[in-house]
Amino acid sequence: MSAKKEDTSMIESTPAEVIQIVGRTAVTGEVIQVRAKIISGPDANRILTRNLKGPVQIGDILMLKDTEREARNLRRR
Repeated sequence: MSAKKEDTSMIESTPAEVIQIVGRTAVTGEVIQVRAKIISGPDANRILTRNLKGPVQIGDILMLKDTEREARNLRRR
């Protein structure tokens, strides 16, 4: 039996630029919440809130697999 691999070249992605870093979330702060502006596609110029893992800075370009989901806002104490 061979495992069927998903062809990642067929997945469409949408470019988005990081415009604001909102803050850190998760138990140990390893997830960064950002606001990103979609650059092209049917949702161009729309601003999304997303959670990212790993280093990120303002001006970085993200390749989003979907533009439907948004992260919930961080709760401030």
